[in-house]
Amino acid sequence: MRFVSLVIALVAVLIASNSAFVVNEGQTAILLQFGRIVQTGFTPGLHFKLPLIQQAQRFDKRVLTLDSAPERYLTSEKKDVNIDFFVKWRIADPSKFYVTVAGDENRAQQRVGPIVKEGLRTAVNSRTLQELVSGGRADVTQHLVSEANRATQSLGIEVIDLRIKRIDLPEDGTVIGSVYERMRSERKKVASQLRAEGAEASKTIKADADRQVQVINAEAYRDAEKIRGEGDATASQTYAAAYGKNPDFFAFYRSLEAYREAFATPNGMLVLDPKSEFLRYLQDSK
Repeated sequence: MRFVSLVIALVAVLIASNSAFVVNEGQTAILLQFGRIVQTGFTPGLHFKLPLIQQAQRFDKRVLTLDSAPERYLTSEKKDVNIDFFVKWRIADPSKFYVTVAGDENRAQQRVGPIVKEGLRTAVNSRTLQELVSGGRADVTQHLVSEANRATQSLGIEVIDLRIKRIDLPEDGTVIGSVYERMRSERKKVASQLRAEGAEASKTIKADADRQVQVINAEAYRDAEKIRGEGDATASQTYAAAYGKNPDFFAFYRSLEAYREAFATPNGMLVLDPKSEFLRYLQDSK
């Protein structure tokens, strides 16, 4: 009798434990009866169900993340790029989510991934590499969120956000070579421009220096000629004063100067009349 009571108690506990279920915070649930959905929209807390007949299926209603590995896409210029992205999504309709993917998050991500990749491929194919890198990324992601929501509505999934993490050029592609070549050409252009500007500045500096040299030489020549003229004037005044004091001595001195200049050349020869005035002091010792 005691054994029967114990069995009855155990069955009662088992039935009671199967008559209630708990939905945690951040979860939602649906109630199934023989595989058919009979109730949805459970809020967090304690709920009851028919034991052994009904089963509760819980889902995470928080925002989930789908992280994609880098894949190669082709731009409108037929250039290869590697793009990786992540998607923020959540379960919007538990009933549809259970019917389409059996409530499996991995299966849901396997359905969402190709949808986003196909939309991204179409968006990349219609843009150039420059448009995609410079300012088209925000437009692409905004358009992809709208397209993905339309495609995943039947799955009971809402795509909240989509972000492109990185756009890389493949190492084995020809884009990197063309980018490097363009960068090299731009650097050569800048270097040539700098060399031209430097050569122009050098010519300007040299021209200014030559002009200053000419001005300095002209001023020096002017000053030298002025000093020379002043010296000649002073010498002339001195000669004139000396001539005024003793004309004979001055004439004799000037003749000696003329003899010195005439006979300065070695082995020189002068053809003169012996009675020439030039030889007057050599002929007449008196």
